[in-house]
Amino acid sequence: MEIQMRTIAAVVLLSFACSAGDWPNWMGADLTGISKETGWSDRWPEDGLPEVWTKEIGIGFSSVSIVGGRLYTMGHDDGKETVWCLKADSGDVVWKHSYDAERNGNLYEGGPGSTPTVDGESVYTLSVDGRLLCLNRNNGTVEWERSLQVELDTRLHEWGYNSSPFIIGNRLLVQGGRVACFDKRNGRKLWLSEPHRAGYGSIRAFKHQGEMLLAGLDCEGLRVTRLNDGSEVAFHPWESPFDTNSTTPIIVKDTIYISTGYNVGCGLFRLKDGELEELYTSRKMRNHFNNSILYQGHLYGMDGNSNLGRIVTLTCMDHQTGEVKWKQPGFGCGTVTVANDRLLILSERGDLVTGKASPDGFEEISRARILHGRCWTVPVLLDGRVYARNAEGDLVCVQLPEKK
Repeated sequence: MEIQMRTIAAVVLLSFACSAGDWPNWMGADLTGISKETGWSDRWPEDGLPEVWTKEIGIGFSSVSIVGGRLYTMGHDDGKETVWCLKADSGDVVWKHSYDAERNGNLYEGGPGSTPTVDGESVYTLSVDGRLLCLNRNNGTVEWERSLQVELDTRLHEWGYNSSPFIIGNRLLVQGGRVACFDKRNGRKLWLSEPHRAGYGSIRAFKHQGEMLLAGLDCEGLRVTRLNDGSEVAFHPWESPFDTNSTTPIIVKDTIYISTGYNVGCGLFRLKDGELEELYTSRKMRNHFNNSILYQGHLYGMDGNSNLGRIVTLTCMDHQTGEVKWKQPGFGCGTVTVANDRLLILSERGDLVTGKASPDGFEEISRARILHGRCWTVPVLLDGRVYARNAEGDLVCVQLPEKK
């Protein structure tokens, strides 16, 4: 687990108070996308996994955050977007907050793609049309609200605003045509970067030569800025067809890994003397919109594009060298996470699959159908249960067997 634990912001500066078993934001408490769950078994019943509950939450691709037994997510239905707070063990509604919003469907279903961020007694959300909200996480009352289209002076982007809010100390960071920093307590705008073509992933922070910096991938390239004032430190061009740079940088020490779909691929860079030095680039890991996961020195992710889902391959790549260790087809443009030395894969058509997280080769261990329709959103494993959704808004909770 040393991978992004070295990223200072992940373990020191995030200010939420949550238990070791919480999943408070996109990619979890330590920002790695790796679950700490160990008490579950990968030997599943032949007739499938027992369903604990299901809930209709509306169209979208927002994943879930879970803190203190409460689950937060988002969806769109009939011109309105809703932030949901559900009981994680039953799916019962604790509260919901709805507002008028565009769905912004363009060659896909649309709807919110940002994942709520829970910090202290607040939950922060971003709508697909740029409504940034701070809500009381216990009752859903609005503490403050901002419009990114207004605050950033940007139009609604082709694929909407999808950056999950990132919090470091009292600062909240999002991107969408600019990198923007707000005071998380009152929504006061602290600074804006210079404008650029919007990216759709989230911002990450790291310490470099005693200074706290930010890294983000937008549709012009990899951009490093200062946390203090948003001024640019370094930039490396990284453009993709159709402006679809959607992943979140993976930072280890002074290196930054990025990946993009279509025929662009991935690259590892080192920040040195104010420049982003290229260590390698490769077209053998082309993450369209779901992040690879870095585990024990290797990246596991889906190489390929959603419009060519039949030939997308689950790929294992050496993080330091870019060498591909193996490829495995058959999951479409699905998602992958890691728990207890196992890959936990949700295929594009709704099969939940486990396999060994090893560079030696892929070995499938178990499989169960848990959803139908298009499944592009990474599931969350917490307290022995998997929470997963499809594009149409079916959110399901399934129980994994206990390890004997």
